[in-house]
Amino acid sequence: MLKIFINPGHDMDLDPGACANNIREVDIALAIGEKLKRTMEVIGYPCQLLQSDNLNGETKGKPNVCATANNSGADIFISIHCNSAANASAKGTETLVYALDGGKSNILAKCIQVQIVNSLNMVDRGIKERPDLCVLRETSMPAVLVETAFISNQEDAYKLMYRIEEFANAIARGITDAEKLF
Repeated sequence: MLKIFINPGHDMDLDPGACANNIREVDIALAIGEKLKRTMEVIGYPCQLLQSDNLNGETKGKPNVCATANNSGADIFISIHCNSAANASAKGTETLVYALDGGKSNILAKCIQVQIVNSLNMVDRGIKERPDLCVLRETSMPAVLVETAFISNQEDAYKLMYRIEEFANAIARGITDAEKLF
């Protein structure tokens, strides 16, 4: 069984993330992350969840996400976010990795992406390389950042508000699919 570290994006006190359509990214990411944690624990996967503005030591007084993950013994790292764009027609799901190198992070990203796109009928924006993101760069295990949907798009925002469990279950299935391929 993989040990999973779940990082819902942003911070309740310091950074709500994207805000649009009367919802905040920080709340949606936490709701999906908590449901993912419960689901994975029920089927036997140990999980740790941490939502913090301190990603890599930059915010004093908040838990350090990367250091905590690296010291947790986790086998994989999942960061959960909502996307946003000035163009309200932008929509869909994308999953970010440090490098497009065919490694375990890429396998995990592809499995999660397929599950979300297929189960929630999302626009497939693909797997994208983002070496600039510290949660992908500074973690010592395979890591992905899931941009679940666009909070700035009304259709996607509706799914984020009312289909949280389906997002969490799709990510869970993606994790178990990836584990078989590792």
